[in-house]
Amino acid sequence: MPANDMPWWRWRSNVRSALHMLSDPGFQRDVWLAGVDGYGDVTDAVYRLVEDTWLDHWSAEKYVGTIFRDSQEAALVDGAVLRVLRIMHQVGPDAPVAAYLEHQAWPEAIQAARDAHLRLATSDGEEPDTPPRSLEVLRIMTRSA
Repeated sequence: MPANDMPWWRWRSNVRSALHMLSDPGFQRDVWLAGVDGYGDVTDAVYRLVEDTWLDHWSAEKYVGTIFRDSQEAALVDGAVLRVLRIMHQVGPDAPVAAYLEHQAWPEAIQAARDAHLRLATSDGEEPDTPPRSLEVLRIMTRSA
């Protein structure tokens, strides 16, 4: 099923974009760490993950049927959000990308984001291992439908 079959598909698209970037260590090294323009940074990804959804305040379960298809998606997203936010609070939102990537819990956060990303991408009928889209492509995608 395409992501835009969900009532709040634009929010789902933002969450998926963030999880995709947070789940890909190669992308983080080659794009974020290298300072490639067009993809934001870790803080931007975390912001997309929680900005509209307030997943930093309550469970993704609240959005089953609107952003998430089922409780399993919600639980995986909650796990990723909690791990990433814990690291962000420890290193600070303005920390350089390397501070995140070198944090001892970062591999666990990557795995949690990967688990959530795989589930959401597969549920939307998309290939989870394609490279993350730029923020401009995300903006174009969420304007159309």
